[in-house]
Amino acid sequence: MGGLREFTTSTAAAATTLNTVEPLRRTTLNRVFAAVYTCAISALLYHHAQALLLHNKTLLSFTISLSLLVADTVLAFMWITTQSFRMRPVHRREYPENLKKVTKRDEFPGLDVFICTADPYKEPPMGVVNTALSVMAYDYPTEKVSVYVSDDGGSILTLFALMEAAKFANHWLPFCRKNDVMERNPDAYFTSNQSWSYETENIKMMYESLKVRVGHVVETGKVSDEYITSDQEHEAFDKWTDRFTRQDHPTVIQVLLESRKDKDITGNYLPNLVYVSREKSKTSHHYFKAGALNALLRVSATMSNAPIVLTLDCDAYSNDPETPLRALCYISDPNILPNLAFVQFPQRFRGINKNDIYASENKCLYEINPLGHDGLRGPHYVGTGTFFRRRAFFGNPSTFIASEIVELSPDHAVEEPIKSQSILSLAHRVAGCNYENQTNWGSKIGFRYGSLSEDYFTGFRQHCEGWRSVFCNPERPAFYGDAPNNLLDLLHQNKRWAIGLLQVTFSKYSPVIFGIHSMGLMGLTYSHSAFWTSFSIPITVYAFLPQLALLNGVTIFPKVSEPLFFLYCFLFLGAYGQDFLEFVLEGGTFGKWWNDQRIWMIKGLSSYIFGLTEYLLMSLGISAFGFNVTSKVVGDELSKRYDQEIFEFGAPSPMFVPMTMAAILNFFSFSWGFSHIIRGVGDLQGLLLQMLLSGFVMVNCWPIYEAIVLRSDKGKLPAKVTIIATFLAWALYYIATSLIFK
Repeated sequence: MGGLREFTTSTAAAATTLNTVEPLRRTTLNRVFAAVYTCAISALLYHHAQALLLHNKTLLSFTISLSLLVADTVLAFMWITTQSFRMRPVHRREYPENLKKVTKRDEFPGLDVFICTADPYKEPPMGVVNTALSVMAYDYPTEKVSVYVSDDGGSILTLFALMEAAKFANHWLPFCRKNDVMERNPDAYFTSNQSWSYETENIKMMYESLKVRVGHVVETGKVSDEYITSDQEHEAFDKWTDRFTRQDHPTVIQVLLESRKDKDITGNYLPNLVYVSREKSKTSHHYFKAGALNALLRVSATMSNAPIVLTLDCDAYSNDPETPLRALCYISDPNILPNLAFVQFPQRFRGINKNDIYASENKCLYEINPLGHDGLRGPHYVGTGTFFRRRAFFGNPSTFIASEIVELSPDHAVEEPIKSQSILSLAHRVAGCNYENQTNWGSKIGFRYGSLSEDYFTGFRQHCEGWRSVFCNPERPAFYGDAPNNLLDLLHQNKRWAIGLLQVTFSKYSPVIFGIHSMGLMGLTYSHSAFWTSFSIPITVYAFLPQLALLNGVTIFPKVSEPLFFLYCFLFLGAYGQDFLEFVLEGGTFGKWWNDQRIWMIKGLSSYIFGLTEYLLMSLGISAFGFNVTSKVVGDELSKRYDQEIFEFGAPSPMFVPMTMAAILNFFSFSWGFSHIIRGVGDLQGLLLQMLLSGFVMVNCWPIYEAIVLRSDKGKLPAKVTIIATFLAWALYYIATSLIFK
């Protein structure tokens, strides 16, 4: 049941170096600093506890002491969880050139690629086309590659675009092989390639013609008869039309290319290309992306059943044709193979502006933290750029959990052609919306249900079962995707993640209990992500409480002359300093790091607060949530402002209100403190830390001040948000002054 039926290695070949692993040199420094910082945190918490128990005689002192204790306890817990992936970070390197010493090319294992899309207007079909073409053109035996596109939007626009892609692949794949093209996404290639030849110009004209046809269909919302050129296309569109004239919205599976039958213009076989729009019913839960992936897992099992599965977002195109070979450097290593579930590549993004104003790279999440995870049981599954062993979806490494029919087993060999009636009939059956009823799908096998963050939950469950993973981060990025280029999309995306993480946190599989019990130290890495929303507590406390106290002339932090003043300074500078050092050592810049910590604050006052609130309401049955696809569409004006590093607000979203309140309150508190310094009144030594904190928040809030006062473009902060935030900030000040600081 090993899953790699077609890929074996001899003892001699196993001795060939396919990969190496090396601990990072900063490991010892991390451990020493952790010991010192732990002592400092303990001293601060002891001070808060002592103040709360022994020195509180008024409502004011009790409220302040309790708030600071809770905030700093949360920060302490989150800091402790980060130490789990700072104890043994590692760097890996792979040697794909040595694969030929291990096995012959025609003995490589099969590769099934899963691409998910859900909305042709937020996820443009041309993006799906480019992603599909980039993996179809891998430097890998094409007859062993099958690309499955799940269209949960059930759109004829996406189906048409993929049909056009299948035609273009006849020319694109030979062109890439002949010219040793690295950017096998046509759009990326023609954007970056400046060389000219007759062949290049010809293929470019073909691609531009494809874009025009797809663009016209997307714009009009229908496929004109002039674009239907074959009986196969007529049949496919008839199926699609039939789907939406019936109440049950049945499954549509269309084999657009059949390997070992369809050939390109040079006579070489093309990969399989299969369009899948699974059955949907209002009476059956479809489990969002996890449900779509499980449908693909079953459909692909009936058609190709490759032992290796690559999951990709619809915009995450391949940037390196050797990527599957790099994954094989770990999958074929007998020392790693027995309990290896997946090889995770980092998410990288194209079009990021110079200083990444929205921290869209998520450098800590996608590059820095996985180095530490890799020194334990391996990186978390992040939803895309992941090569799975199919076997890892069926029980733990030592106990195989069989599926309900033998055809879905990872060791089942598909003997019939992919277009045979029996194969297509079974594929339609397993893609049905009621197929999973009374089965283990989503609970014990496949991608796991129960969270909007299906990637996090699936990887977590696999690690708990005893599987491990590997982080592969080559110098040339393996994949490039699209990141949100406006603030609201970013915040909604993070709110969705926050809700999904909370669903796991408060389930029977809570990482802090079940995870630590199952994995020990590795459980803390999952706990850190699971409790992201808890950052909203200290961020909210430190964004408002010291400032309200400052406006009332109340000192809540130690004076400059007191030892505790230096303790606060050490804790602040130590945490920020270590974060900055890691960021820069892994290729970041000061500008990107500054925006990364700024966005962390903004998320704490928006995504995390709203995600936590929505989850609590949902748990009480007061409201329900839906899955919102992050838009990949970029307008010209928005794109121009993004390139100029100007924050995009625009829409009057409630998400903007808390951060605007913080900006306004910190401005007035700092101004009040500064005016007292100028006039020489007040206790400067006692209020200095509060002044510094207000100033720090103000600097981070500069884009908000700019959007309120200095801008007139469409991306400025709506006046409605400013008015509401101003009123609420005044109300908060009035209530605090009347009830607490009186």
